[in-house]
Amino acid sequence: MATLSHAIAPPGLGPHRRASHGFSPPSLRLLTTSSGVAKNSSRVFAQSKSHGRQQIDFSDPDWKSKFQKDFEKRFNIPHITDVFPDAVPIPSTFCLQMRTPVIEDFAGGYPSDEEWHGYINNNDRVLLKTIYYSSHTSAGAECIDPNCTWVEQWVHRAGPREKIYFKPEEVKAAIVTCGGLCPGLNDVIRQIVITLEIYGVKQIVGIPYGYRGFSENELAELPLSRKVVQNVHLSGGSLLGVSRGGPSVSDIVDSLEERGINMVFILGGNGTHAGADAIHNECRKRQLRVAVVGVPKTIDNDILLMDKTFGFDTAVEEAQRAINSAYIEAHSAYHGVGIVKLMGRSSGFIAMHASLASGQIDICLIPEVPFQIHGPHGILHHLKYLIQTKGSAVVCVAEGAGQNLLEKTNATDASGNMVFGDIGVHIQQETKKYFKEAGVPVDVKYIDPTYMIRACRANASDGILCAVLGQNAVHGAFAGYSGITVGTCNTHYVYLPIPEVISHPRLVDPNSRMWHRCLTSTGQPDFI
Repeated sequence: MATLSHAIAPPGLGPHRRASHGFSPPSLRLLTTSSGVAKNSSRVFAQSKSHGRQQIDFSDPDWKSKFQKDFEKRFNIPHITDVFPDAVPIPSTFCLQMRTPVIEDFAGGYPSDEEWHGYINNNDRVLLKTIYYSSHTSAGAECIDPNCTWVEQWVHRAGPREKIYFKPEEVKAAIVTCGGLCPGLNDVIRQIVITLEIYGVKQIVGIPYGYRGFSENELAELPLSRKVVQNVHLSGGSLLGVSRGGPSVSDIVDSLEERGINMVFILGGNGTHAGADAIHNECRKRQLRVAVVGVPKTIDNDILLMDKTFGFDTAVEEAQRAINSAYIEAHSAYHGVGIVKLMGRSSGFIAMHASLASGQIDICLIPEVPFQIHGPHGILHHLKYLIQTKGSAVVCVAEGAGQNLLEKTNATDASGNMVFGDIGVHIQQETKKYFKEAGVPVDVKYIDPTYMIRACRANASDGILCAVLGQNAVHGAFAGYSGITVGTCNTHYVYLPIPEVISHPRLVDPNSRMWHRCLTSTGQPDFI
């Protein structure tokens, strides 16, 4: 069987491919001729852009109801009763009104309080989209059909349920952190452990170094408890360690069986979530009563349908230090140019938000917006203008921007991601070369704070997000859901089926209001 790095490649992104730099629209965006609508005489069809989507004939008067039925089918989250229809729920052991400690033998039955109104009803839903666009020409418009018809799209609300499908004394829960470091990993681990203990779970383990920990014998499980994780959120990094790649999906599920694990919480990005979905499907295939729940971890904020992912706010905040340093260096030098490279493989959310937050950036470059370095419309020509008029300039560039201007490395990391050329160094070198040939002295400073940002402790905003994500991941598992991830949607916490959030990376829309706000702040022209 193929290794995990091949098995978990998100749909449409093979292990040696990456997302296009062009804007890849969200699954529910209006599909115009250039972005996906196929017109044939009087018939208009929505092309499939997401997992399981059916083609829609907009000339059909019932297309709206058919779209909603298709949406409900795709966003119906997997439940343990799909495989075990005879599974009997029990009263929840999670009740904050009842503060009596849960004892091992559960004398007198499972503690609960029928009068406590802190549970979420299984039929509670959250509206996915909240803006009604009257025209597809509106900035950032996300329309389903050419007329921008309003269609309600509801997703499952996250939180504790009154009935649960696992007995706490029979649960062995595992937590695994995959991919690269990200602020907030320890915060999520801590809250998962604390919430599991409130339910009454006694067996909680951490799997060291990502998926690799399922296969390498020298990597032993780490027993976890509230005492172990009490202050772990005060440090950056991951208590469990991280790594990319790993064994085959079959080997991982074999390990789950051998260890007696029936709840697994997987923290990671798109690739990791694709792996989690594969693990979930393999468990179903073997008819194993295992809940697999993902928690979206990507500092790039590039997971579909979610307001944001944990670590992003901290990354934007910490990037301010690098930008301010570049500004001071540039502003203090004669003809100073500061260049800051930030994270963002396929999406430029960090660069865009950090530029807007700082107010010190003159040029912001992201993967979604093509640009030229040379020529009358290139960034070097604009840098020359800035030097002449302001005396200094600061550039913020996302790591995935302008890769078409660099030689391909033809190398991949352990997760199958293409290893990028260094666009920041390239712009630094081209800037020095350009001004030297022009006979204009410049002082160029280049700052890459990537690893300093990744290793940071989560800030207050991310700390809250991590806490609630960790708690809701446990609530989802006990409610019997599997193959899901938890996230925020319009400020509310929701459960989403994993295939719907990994079909492609979430990208910055160059026609969005946020990108327009960034351009208003920087004052930069088009570089094409």
